[in-house]
Amino acid sequence: MSSTSRVVCSSYVGLAHGTLAHDEPEPGPADVDEENLLTPRPGPYTPHEAFISNFDWDEDDLVFSAYTSLQQPIQPSNENQNQNYREHVTAASRPTRVDERTALLPRLSEESEETSAAITSRHSAVSIPTKSDVIGQSTFNQTLFNATGLLLGIGMLSEPLAFSYAGWVLGTLLIILYGSITCYTAKFLAGIVLSDPRVRSYADIGHKAFGARSVPLVNFLFCFETFSVGVVLVTLYADSLNAIVFTVSPNTYKLLGLVILIPTVFLPLPLLSYASLLGIVSTVFLIIVVFVDGLSKFDAPGSLWSPARTSFSFCNLEELGLAFGLFMAGFGAHAALPSLARDMAEPHRFNEAMNYSFSFATTVYALIGIVGYLMFGNDVNDEISQNLLQVPGYSPALNKLVLWMLVLTPLTKFALSTRPLNIALEALFGIDGNTSDDVFEADQKSSVILARNLNRSLKRVLVACERITFVCLTVAVSILVPNFGSIMAILGSFSVFALCVIGPIAAKMSLERKVTAVDITILISSVVMALWGTAAAFLSTTR
Repeated sequence: MSSTSRVVCSSYVGLAHGTLAHDEPEPGPADVDEENLLTPRPGPYTPHEAFISNFDWDEDDLVFSAYTSLQQPIQPSNENQNQNYREHVTAASRPTRVDERTALLPRLSEESEETSAAITSRHSAVSIPTKSDVIGQSTFNQTLFNATGLLLGIGMLSEPLAFSYAGWVLGTLLIILYGSITCYTAKFLAGIVLSDPRVRSYADIGHKAFGARSVPLVNFLFCFETFSVGVVLVTLYADSLNAIVFTVSPNTYKLLGLVILIPTVFLPLPLLSYASLLGIVSTVFLIIVVFVDGLSKFDAPGSLWSPARTSFSFCNLEELGLAFGLFMAGFGAHAALPSLARDMAEPHRFNEAMNYSFSFATTVYALIGIVGYLMFGNDVNDEISQNLLQVPGYSPALNKLVLWMLVLTPLTKFALSTRPLNIALEALFGIDGNTSDDVFEADQKSSVILARNLNRSLKRVLVACERITFVCLTVAVSILVPNFGSIMAILGSFSVFALCVIGPIAAKMSLERKVTAVDITILISSVVMALWGTAAAFLSTTR
């Protein structure tokens, strides 16, 4: 080849980017911007060495934290490597023939190339052979029990009302459809968490799929959902107590409940955890009592032997919109499901656990909805528990017992259910108690100790003010919006649809870079039902 056919190109930057430099001077070793290199400098290193060192292993949390760029260059560690490094850079700086093969970098293994490609793409699943591969602790049965406990809750109380709004045909179709869709999205969210050790929460999934701008929206939805759950618990407590002792109004019971609710928000987490067991027992006991009452009475109303008047279809569009939210409210557990997948000893069986869990929850919701609708028909209350004491012929002792459990369960679960929001608000305001003492000087001067004590005391006061204010706000909203069904409809239509269906499907499309007919159908229909249900729910609060 003649000299005129030769071109001068940058041996590192030019070839890496596929560009030719005809007249520009060649960069020497000192001219290369080390910080912007997309690939580490050549040298003896093992595969994955370029990024394993950038993660900190936390033995307590079993998570990784990225502190530095994943594109840091590897520097030679001894004199022999320094000599190889200089020789390679010198050779790389001379003009290179187009038809000449130059070994710019040590050849990586196929596994390394695949891993590096996954890291450089925000939409790729990260596969890092690190300690995140440590097997979790929860067995299959434990995961199944925890997931079922998360799904079964107070949303069950309004299932008969949802059937009365939607009718038999649409009601049956909606509850089966919602159970199937939320199971589908739950498995996808867990797949993202298991494929990327840096993803720990729902907010991390949003950041991975849509970037940092999505985090405030996700946090707002979680805060709104948690606050709504607090309002629902206050309403349930007051309505259940009013059904037992009806001489006092529900709003008065809500104000009196502040005496119990405020101290509970300061209790430690181990004590609050017992509330979950009480909630599960109350749920199971309520199901048993409803069946016993329905079978023990032979004449309407409130009898399974002589069903009440029901409808096959919905009466009006507003009630149908309310049914959307009421049915969906029972499946809002996606915030905690990814963590269950992370802690599973056999994560490959998580999808199987979700199939069993969502199938069981859907069956229970459908049964309680169908039985309650048959017993009380279109006259069913917002909470089926309210009908149990209003209809004569049932066992008063049995029904009062289940109602007392529904009084105690909200009071004990309030602090545990709203704890994530309190922690988030305290972190937002900078008053959380997890601030490290490293911000103070290491010496033990009296002024430093005094400043630390004052800072801690001030934080405790501010935390107390924040939690007390939060409890008062939930009670105030519960008084302003006393309708249990309307609050549950808002919770289901606005928060649960967004977090459990719309968000996961949109993330799936973003990460996989493709749109399927099933996903786009689910997304469009979910957006329509969410908007429809939210509008109907807010309209119902004005009456």
